[in-house]
Parts: sequence; C-alpha cells; structure tokens
Amino acid sequence: MATGRLAECVAPNLVGGEAKPKGFVYNIMRFCVHDGPGIRTTVFFKGCPLSCWWCHNPESRSNRPDLMYLAERCVRCASCVAACRNHAIRWEYGPVWDSGLCRFCGDCAEACPTEARQFVGKWMTVDEVLAEIKRDTVFYDESRGGVTLSGGEPLAQPEFAEALLEACRAEGIHTAVETCGAAPQETILKIGRIADLVLFDLKLMNPVRHKEFTGASNRNILKNLEALAKTHVAIVARIPLIPGINDDEDNLEQTRQFLHSIGLNKVDLLPYHEIGVEKYKKLGMDYRLRGLKPPSPEQAASIAEHFRRDGFAIRVGG
Repeated sequence: MATGRLAECVAPNLVGGEAKPKGFVYNIMRFCVHDGPGIRTTVFFKGCPLSCWWCHNPESRSNRPDLMYLAERCVRCASCVAACRNHAIRWEYGPVWDSGLCRFCGDCAEACPTEARQFVGKWMTVDEVLAEIKRDTVFYDESRGGVTLSGGEPLAQPEFAEALLEACRAEGIHTAVETCGAAPQETILKIGRIADLVLFDLKLMNPVRHKEFTGASNRNILKNLEALAKTHVAIVARIPLIPGINDDEDNLEQTRQFLHSIGLNKVDLLPYHEIGVEKYKKLGMDYRLRGLKPPSPEQAASIAEHFRRDGFAIRVGG
C-alpha cells in the first residue's frame, strides 16, 4: 500500500522549471494473474468517476489521500490523538476519528508505531513506478505477462497513464489498461492506441439502473466502447456478476446483444466477492451491500455457458 505525507500529495514537483506528469497511486501489486495475460504487476491509480456499490477497492475512489485505520494493529497508545493538530481524533475507550475535522495531514499515521493508521495515496513519477515494474521483468518474460494500469480509474490521470505506457513500451513490457470507460472519448482512443490490451468494464446496460448503482449514466461509456471497438485494439469486456443487480437474464441478454453488435467476443465474468468489505470499516465508510453473498460456482458456470453458446470466448474470474 502506498503511504506518504500530505505535503507529498499536493501537486507534481517542478523539474527544471517544467512540470512533468506524476501519478497519484495508492498501490503497486506484484504477481497478479487476473489482470491480463501471464504474471503481471498492477499499478493502482487513485481516483474514480464512479462509485459502484460493490467496489472492493474503496480506497481508490477519492482523488485525495485517505486514512485507513487497522484496529487489529492498534496498541492503544494514543499517539495519534496527541499528534493530531486538528483534534480530529479523540479518545473514548479507544481512538475515535472525526472525518469532518480531518485535514489528511498524515501526522497521526506518522506517529503510529504499529502502522495501525495508514495514509493511502501518494504522487509518483514515471521513473519511480517504472523502477518498481522492472523488478519483475523476468516473470513477464517467462509467463508472457506485463503491467496493468488499474484503479480507481487510470484514465482519470491521462497524461501520467500515457507517459507510463510509453515508458513500458520502450522497455518491451506488455501493457494493459483496466477502465470503467467513464472518460472523454479522445482519451479512451488515445490510450487504446498505446496499450497492448484494454480491459473494459461493462456493468449494467440499463442507464437508470447504471446510474443508481454506480453514480453515473452509462451513455458515454457504451459510446466509448463502441468507438474503441472500431480501432481493432485488443479488448476484453469485463462483467462483474453482482447478485440482484446485474445478474438477471434481461441485463445479460442486452449485454450479449450489445457486444455482438460492436464485434467483441472476449469476455471475463467476474463473480462478486466479499474480499473488500472490511476495507469500508477501516476507512470509516458505509458498505451498501453488506450481507450480500457471492453467486454460487454453479450459477456463474451457468451464465458463462450461456455466453459460450452465443459464441463468446469467456473466462470466469478474469
């Protein structure tokens, strides 16, 4: 997890009097096998234009730093209370955080001896991220893997995403971009020309329900995917399978028809899981789908088989 002081997260540094693109990153994860072919390093960008109810990376949503509290690490030393100059943490049989008073200065995280409080998100240069990526070059070579830009939404930071993709290309590293598609079409097409693979999330076809469960309409998202498909770039549509939200036959049939209409036949079906639920508590956020259970393997397999019968090359789990 990327951590750092707020002073490091205000704006990109000026180098030689000229601003160079820097990215707001919250994690760099190694040995990923579900974010594209082979063994991959996934760079998680911070900030996302959507707010999906099932998001398993809630720390990725905001474009500002976040504070995460890991209660199991807390030794109740009250160092965070003493360090907080804004009085956003008080002691009531343990530390209590008031997000309304917090200025995300990072003092509490710096003072915590056990890293029970972690400051999430920091600016990184292309060279800094590339150095992390290149540590795993041998695994990319052996598995035909590479690097995946994910998030959050990498296309919300287009200049940095472009610069990082170009740097990876110069090193001969395979690149993939995972996107929700909520970006200007010009950005989508430009990144599509640079990346070797685009993993495009397709959540709901009905625009009203899409807005209800993600916070935004899907009108431009669908237009962006249609435009991208015309460029002949390698695209995989990724469909999260969320029980009671988008797993009904009407939505799935509309999804199949839309993908057929734009000539895409590669699909990753991603069954809902509960892995990220506890993160919401650590961030002081409410989780709107608490208690929702993942689809059974049989349900996921049945839906996948329907896609196969309709001519799609589909994988379950990415």
